[in-house]
Amino acid sequence: MNHFVEKEWLLEHLEDKNIRIADCRYNLGASEEGYNSYVKDHIPGAVYFHLSKDLSGPVSAHGGRHPLPAIDDLQETFSLAGISEETTVIAYDGGEGSYAARLWWLLNYLGHEKVYILNGGYKGWKNIGYPTNETIPTYLKTEFKVHLNDDIFVSQEEVKTIVESKNADTVIIDSRENKRYLGIEEPIDKKAGHIPGAINKVWTEGFENGRIKSIEEQRKRFQEINRDKQVIVYCGSGVTATPNFIALKMAGYDKVKLYAGSFSDWISYEGNEVSTGKE
Repeated sequence: MNHFVEKEWLLEHLEDKNIRIADCRYNLGASEEGYNSYVKDHIPGAVYFHLSKDLSGPVSAHGGRHPLPAIDDLQETFSLAGISEETTVIAYDGGEGSYAARLWWLLNYLGHEKVYILNGGYKGWKNIGYPTNETIPTYLKTEFKVHLNDDIFVSQEEVKTIVESKNADTVIIDSRENKRYLGIEEPIDKKAGHIPGAINKVWTEGFENGRIKSIEEQRKRFQEINRDKQVIVYCGSGVTATPNFIALKMAGYDKVKLYAGSFSDWISYEGNEVSTGKE
């Protein structure tokens, strides 16, 4: 299944009242850049979701750099955006894919499966000259219903148990760039390396020129992984692992979970070991 839509399709459905467009643009190095870009121009009708303020909870001792928000907070955020069970959400970011994928995963986690990512993001939309405007829309508040899907979430405690038992039925995938996985360099977190036993599948390799690769290409990326095994994906803070989550689902893997706290959460527990180099 492809969880992306093309800009041509969205152009045809801009006036559809059952569609909510979500602008998820963000810059990790300048947290307000995405919102400022949204205010300047965006796809008509789009609402804005801020990674740190809307799609993450407060940072604390554990939970990672982008902790999952409280369920009640997410429910309120999506209700205020006018999202109900009948709403199809189309998420976009600057074209990276990861910030829109964060929203995609969160909605799926809450049981809302009618969500797609705009292939090519805002860059692809604007480059072709499709309509944009500066109007900040408002929508009537709805009742966003939560049907929590715990099958796609894994906790630190569960990951720790899998690592310590060396469970051969589970594959853990580190989605970060290779140098961070190997422990050669770590520009963000306090420790370098990876969760013991994890293999490395860099999330950006699922894209080409800002667009998601085909189902066949995604299958090639993960071809050495048995589809019957449980797969857990993580990254630094739970954001850039979400495109790998989607890519695995596209490739036909049914048992995929996100370790939402990811490496930044893992190293916040003093007893958790960290490995460096290749597995």
